Order: sequence, then C-alpha cells, then structure tokens
Amino acid sequence: MAKLIELSKIQKKDEPGKPRGGGRPRSESTRRAILSATLKLLRSDAIQNITIEAIAREAGVSKATIYRWWDSKASVVIDAFIEDHIIHTPMRHDIHPAEALLAHWRSLAEQYAGWPGTVVGQILGEGQADPAVQREFRERFYYGRRAIVNEVFDQLRKIRPDIPDIETEHLVDMLYSTVYRRLMLGYGLIDKRFIREFPIDFFSLLGIEFDDNEKVID
Repeated sequence: MAKLIELSKIQKKDEPGKPRGGGRPRSESTRRAILSATLKLLRSDAIQNITIEAIAREAGVSKATIYRWWDSKASVVIDAFIEDHIIHTPMRHDIHPAEALLAHWRSLAEQYAGWPGTVVGQILGEGQADPAVQREFRERFYYGRRAIVNEVFDQLRKIRPDIPDIETEHLVDMLYSTVYRRLMLGYGLIDKRFIREFPIDFFSLLGIEFDDNEKVID
C-alpha cells in the first residue's frame, strides 16, 4: 500500500497539529472542524472574501479559539490546504521511482486543475503583496514537498545512472514548474491532454519510457 507522507515531514517551522505559542492543547476534533470549515468556504469563495468570523461560524467555534492556534487567516488557509493536498497527492515508496514521480505529478496537476489550484493561485497572489504569507507558504509547504521530490529523483539516479547528468534541482524545476506557470499565467491549460502527455515526454527526454500500464520499461 502507498505510504502517505506524514505532516511532520512537510512542515518546516510549525505544525498544524500544534498551537502556536502558549495555551491549552488543541482538541483534535475542534482542529478538524476549523480546517474542514475553511476548506468548505474555499470551495465556494475567494480567500479575500473569507473572514475569521465566517470560519468560526462555519466551524461552530469562537474567533478566540482560532486565534489561539493560528496567527492569521492566511495561516488557517495554508494549513487547511496542506492537509487536503497531502491526502490527495501521496508520494509512493513501494514502486519504481519514475513511476512514483509520474503518479505524484499527475495527482498534483489534477488537483491544481480544480479548486485547489485556485486556492494556491490566491495564496501566491497574496504573497506578492504580503511577504509573510509567501514565506509561510514556502516554509510550511513548498520546501518540505520539494525535498520529498528531490529524494525520489535521487533514488531514480541510483537505479538509472544512465539518465543525463543534470542537477536534481533542475530536473525538479523542469518537471513541476510548468504546472505552476500554467496555473499562475493561464498560458496553456492544465487539462487532460497536458496531464497525460507532458510527464511522459519529460521522462522520455531522460531516456525513461513507460508501457501502456505506465510501468517503466527496463
């Protein structure tokens, strides 16, 4: 069975499961209610229009309860996004590394083709005006997720030393940055054809081919 990457590996500074600073230990059921309420609101409205008051009302908690554990609305939104994203985009460790990367990339692209992509775009957009939001998203999500992808690419090199001698960081950029470019610039759709063909073309450039069942051809 595929292993889900635990949140502890994704978070660099804070963890969604721990209160920021002092205060009582958070109730797991309350935490879940707050994050679920945030996700529900994000499915139907823009981040800019969502307030802490609305999240509290939807979750059935007080504003003080939310502020006891999160510094800002952006923090709640980022934590809610992270938990939902990790569930839907696991990195497998029980299959060939190239197959794991292909499956992970496609799950990410499929997520970003829907409302989670809109959320990411809004977070990154707010980050342009507020460096604190950008820094928090980078530290709590991006760095940890990228490290996992780097690790799998390194595993791929060990079993396929014949792939081009390109830095792992550059390979990660080449594979994943196209998704973010399409998401942010709207140049090219994250559609079924792109999701199906792009990663296959990418791995073909590395000399890695897949059969009809998306298994690596040795």
